[in-house]
Amino acid sequence: MSDVFFQELGIPHPKYNLNIGSGSHGAMTGAMLAAIEEILLKEVPDFVMVYGDTNSTLAGALAASKLLIPVIHVEAGLRSFNKAMPEEQNRILTDHLSNLLFVPTQTAIENLSNEGITAGVHNVGDVMYDGILHFSKMANEKSAILHELGLTDNSYLLCTIHRAENTNNIERLQGIVNGLNDAEEQVVLPLHPRTQKYLKDYGIELGEHIRVIEPVGYLDMVRLETGAKKIVTDSGGVQKEAFFLAKPCITMRDETEWVETVENGWNVIVGADAKKITHAIKTFDPQIERKQYFGDGTAARQMVELIINY
Repeated sequence: MSDVFFQELGIPHPKYNLNIGSGSHGAMTGAMLAAIEEILLKEVPDFVMVYGDTNSTLAGALAASKLLIPVIHVEAGLRSFNKAMPEEQNRILTDHLSNLLFVPTQTAIENLSNEGITAGVHNVGDVMYDGILHFSKMANEKSAILHELGLTDNSYLLCTIHRAENTNNIERLQGIVNGLNDAEEQVVLPLHPRTQKYLKDYGIELGEHIRVIEPVGYLDMVRLETGAKKIVTDSGGVQKEAFFLAKPCITMRDETEWVETVENGWNVIVGADAKKITHAIKTFDPQIERKQYFGDGTAARQMVELIINY
């Protein structure tokens, strides 16, 4: 699924690809830790930069820290305060191993301070906001996804479901689908492979108005977001992009790291409750001015300058 990003966004292909794609959390993290350590010993980098909260984020931070290589964490300081989430475990451990912590919001600064982390912390804004500013115009010009699907702007809901807490739990996944099935508008659902597997395993059927499509590339996804009437998701990144693009966001989780979007009134948390999902789809329509929580679109430039001056 990553190949399309290199093609669409003009990103150089990686020098190394570990090809560690599936398995348990422990097996994947351990395999990545060993493989990354081998590369670091060969390359001897000045820094190791990790992003976000995935297993590879933690593996990279651990490998570097044990070799006494400074760690840079982009998107540091996020907290859901739900340690049952692998992502929460990864981000906490990575933050405590990092030398430079680039945070996207003031809330993230406060989260780190509460854990005794104050050195090397910089609020640069959100690099995803940089990305949306840079690529949304390109998406509108280059993406033909709406034409290919026969859609028009503001005529559909965009939905994504991929988190293990939702897909691996039959009650939660059934609740989400029930809520979507009761929606009156057309729902466009780029279906994650894991979600597809569990829908089949559980025998859960989607309504006829839910249009399942294959996972899409970044530019097509941004175009689907800009064209959607509302966005229904369990993705952290999509929550932010919805906020950046002034799209009402309905979040199918019990909490969110992006508390600013909720506090500002553009994001509502509904969990996996079918009635709450349906009600939000019908009624959630924020008319509030969005605040500038996530910087000014220069996060990447600021990070480069801070790294050079470190």
